[in-house]
Amino acid sequence: MCDCYTPQGEPIPSNKRYKAATVFSHPDVAAEVPWYGIEQEYTLLQKDVSWPLGWPVGGYPGPQGPYYCAAGADKAFGRDVVDAHYKACLYAGINISGINGEVMPGQWEFQVGPSVGISAGDEIWVARYILERITEMAGIVLSLDPKPIKGDWNGAGAHTNYSTKSMREAGGYEVIKEAIEKLGKRHREHIAAYGEGNERRLTGRHETADINTFKWGVANRGASIRVGRDTEKEGKGYFEDRRPASNMDPYVVTGMIADTTILWKGN
Repeated sequence: MCDCYTPQGEPIPSNKRYKAATVFSHPDVAAEVPWYGIEQEYTLLQKDVSWPLGWPVGGYPGPQGPYYCAAGADKAFGRDVVDAHYKACLYAGINISGINGEVMPGQWEFQVGPSVGISAGDEIWVARYILERITEMAGIVLSLDPKPIKGDWNGAGAHTNYSTKSMREAGGYEVIKEAIEKLGKRHREHIAAYGEGNERRLTGRHETADINTFKWGVANRGASIRVGRDTEKEGKGYFEDRRPASNMDPYVVTGMIADTTILWKGN
């Protein structure tokens, strides 16, 4: 893996890693040892019809409900691809930590992390590439569209779990609440950078908060930021930014979260 520069030594426009690396190398950020756990959702499509794997061509499967974390040929479609990707990531040394079938049939998720700083973006980037290669060999199309199917079907996101050293230590819950307050103040800037087509996904339905509304809560899947029950109970831990779309740039998202919660003074 490499990042790209012009002949003059400037990072090319699509090289978002450069700015993220600048954020993560800042002494204040490095001292906080930011951890990320990214949940990358994706949809597998039938190659010639651009329709989800396992769906009848020109039709729809039964409604959502039985597919999430499911097993069985009538509920889980594409597990051979998913398992091959998991094993390939382990072999490649990526810190992949789990996989699961998602709410919409034909949709899956893998998780990477906890990863420190810039490595979170690096590992997601390479894991996506490996997934592209495996789906190619299987004759299946990989989609990172945040809302591949209109209607009463869940979209695809890249929920980003985050903590700093201060959040993981005693009294960390107060630090978490301060960080969430900062994120709320910069909601528009974050949304603008959190992926293309996200307005089709963040509707306030299907386990999302409305794109124009910022709210947080404990164990609330309909919030912009979700805090786990264990974090509230223990008074320290991490939180989950549920806003990023599945097609988000991981360098942009991870760098921006660190910048807002650690470096930004709230002015």
